[in-house]
Amino acid sequence: MRPFSVTLSVWLVLILTAWNILRAWTSLSWSQALTEFSTSLSPTVSAVIGGVWAIIGIILWWAMWQRKAWAGGMLLGAGTGYMVWFWGERFLFQNPRPNAWFAVIVHLGILVIIFLASKSFSREAHERTTETPKTE
Repeated sequence: MRPFSVTLSVWLVLILTAWNILRAWTSLSWSQALTEFSTSLSPTVSAVIGGVWAIIGIILWWAMWQRKAWAGGMLLGAGTGYMVWFWGERFLFQNPRPNAWFAVIVHLGILVIIFLASKSFSREAHERTTETPKTE
């Protein structure tokens, strides 16, 4: 049985992966309309960013599902990278939004869940190696 923080993280990765697949597809299929209304990011850049995060999410979801030992480190790195990318895009390309405090609180909560889940993955990997040591 997986810890609750790991289950939440698996669902979070799956939802964000689906979101980025949708972002990439929408940017490509609606590129003419996005160009016409002069969005802050070009549709091609938005599609590439969505595609990169979708690939990272698919790899991470697979690693978490297979309980790979390196999934915890990748989860922590990808989560931190996604937060940095989100806030960078928000500050550089978006107009100021009134919901900044809500976004900060939600992201801090998500980072706590990701941190707990990454510790659970490293603990599981340690327990697997100590329970079944290799004999030569």
